[in-house]
Amino acid sequence: MKYTKSILIIIIFILLFCLLNQLVKPKYSETLREGSLTREYYKETKNHEVIFLGDCEVYANFSPMVLYEEAGITSYVRGNSQQLINQSYYILKETLKYEIPKVVVFNVNSMREDENQKNEAYNRLILDDMKWSQEKINLINTSMTSEENFLSYIFPILRYHSRFSKLTSEDFTYLFKNKTNSFNGFLVNKNIKPYTSFPTKKTLANYTFKSENYEYLQKITDLCKENNIKLILIKAPSLYPYWYDEYEEQIKDFALKNNINYYNLLDMKDLIGLDYQTDTYDGGLHLNLYGATKLSKYFANILKENYNLTDYRNNKEVSNIYNQKLKDYNKLIKEVNL
Repeated sequence: MKYTKSILIIIIFILLFCLLNQLVKPKYSETLREGSLTREYYKETKNHEVIFLGDCEVYANFSPMVLYEEAGITSYVRGNSQQLINQSYYILKETLKYEIPKVVVFNVNSMREDENQKNEAYNRLILDDMKWSQEKINLINTSMTSEENFLSYIFPILRYHSRFSKLTSEDFTYLFKNKTNSFNGFLVNKNIKPYTSFPTKKTLANYTFKSENYEYLQKITDLCKENNIKLILIKAPSLYPYWYDEYEEQIKDFALKNNINYYNLLDMKDLIGLDYQTDTYDGGLHLNLYGATKLSKYFANILKENYNLTDYRNNKEVSNIYNQKLKDYNKLIKEVNL
């Protein structure tokens, strides 16, 4: 009897500890919607022929719903806020455990970044709801700032204990459930903030990408080759941070050496039909829904014409799923101001 009571107390303690861990974690449902992007991938049917990788320049700019509507392409955006290139590599490795796409599209903006861009807030958006795997372990170890510790990722209460005094209704509403905020990793934003100006373009002391970034770009390239995946490099059409000519030449050189197609969509902004007075929600850093729709239509044609992808609009099982997604998507963009 005494032994049974002790076991019961231990079980209650563990359950309570788990409950408190879940309670203090940010819910990424009504606020900080971009924090929900990692977890939403796990709920999806894994039949995506195209996977987008990168930072906010992919999840804000490319709409898989438009790609499907235009060309029957099934795709998913595995991007997060300030997703560094080492993080994209491990997210790709994790993705390949679930599915092998025909094409991986990697946005090269993160090649500019270095160790100084490591940031715990952005790490948490990516990692808090990532499933445990060797990739998550590696990602934590390579992403942590000097002030962070691994244990706080295992037990969130060690990091978020101060939130006990700041809990909101969101924390209780989404304690045992999650809200889906994206459509295949694309976050809808209908706001309009026209481009006006950016800080003066500075002359840099050194334009060469960091060797570590090149190493991870090569790892992404090799991983795609090993799995018979066609890798595409892109530069999204964001006006800022500045994409220097010296950056452009380095990416072109890497693409040529590795036989990779590279599309600088910033240079194609006029062909895409982008208007930075109406097609951006933050003055030119990211596209809004209207700009993302234009870009996605343009890129759908590139994919359709060059990469031998399946038109799933003719597949009843897949089209049933995507037609329902399209109904929900069109309903959202008509009714909600996001």
